[in-house]
Amino acid sequence: MILSKGQKVYQIVINVILVLVTLTMILPLLLLFMSSITDENTLVVNGYSLFPEKFSLYAYEYIISNSATLMRAYGISIVVTVIGTTGCLLLSSLMAFPLSLKNLPARRFLSFFVFFTMLFSGGLVPSYIMWTSWFGIRNTLAAYILPNFLLGAFNIILIRTYMSTSIPYELYEAAKIDGASYPNIFLRIAMPLSKPILVTVGLFSGLGYWNDWTNAQYYISDSRMLSVQALLNRMVQDIQALLANSSANSGSLMQTPQVSIRMAIAFVAMIPILILYPFLQKYFADGIMLGAVKG
Repeated sequence: MILSKGQKVYQIVINVILVLVTLTMILPLLLLFMSSITDENTLVVNGYSLFPEKFSLYAYEYIISNSATLMRAYGISIVVTVIGTTGCLLLSSLMAFPLSLKNLPARRFLSFFVFFTMLFSGGLVPSYIMWTSWFGIRNTLAAYILPNFLLGAFNIILIRTYMSTSIPYELYEAAKIDGASYPNIFLRIAMPLSKPILVTVGLFSGLGYWNDWTNAQYYISDSRMLSVQALLNRMVQDIQALLANSSANSGSLMQTPQVSIRMAIAFVAMIPILILYPFLQKYFADGIMLGAVKG
């Protein structure tokens, strides 16, 4: 295919724009990593740089020195993320599927009821009392899974919208004629055809669980139950506490990375997401475009 001069210019401009957009996404990650392996004194004097004058792995050595605790925290985060994301997808889909059915009684009221929960909540103090006094989730894995992330109106609305616009209702009617019950329709038709939006919601939910440390602040006091984000946040707080100590600790502070450790902690926390995302990219792109093209 021969391109005209105008088409060639357009293609060049688009490619340049895409390269610039890609660089704006990659450079912060690269700067984060380079800062984490920069010598502490060099980082303080010269600031962040893609080409530091002096390299140092002391920040990672500091993290590795707590490797046993870190591995346990990784295990907790992985278990919480897998269970929480699975539960979120299951409960959200079970709520979204009936709302996508045109013949559901009181469909508008139920949809409004779900949407209403996005506008108002009970507040932090009543939620804390409920979860700790009634459900007893303190210092358990449930403290990471149940509050805030397990079931959200936004996820329900996303899945309901996809099911009602992208899955022909005639498929449900044909299945009913063939004798299929609604649970069978949900499991054999709705769920398989909703894979793009389920992966998208699952990615959002998984990111929420993986990056969460606020629940640990509220409900976790046992250091053995810290997730990776909570543990890394605790490391930063410990370093800040050292900085606030008396001059008697100044010698140890000189050997403890203070700026680069923050960069190393952020990079370590991102590694699982960076590994997982390429495998889900196709479904994620399909999911976020669910309303762009109707076919």
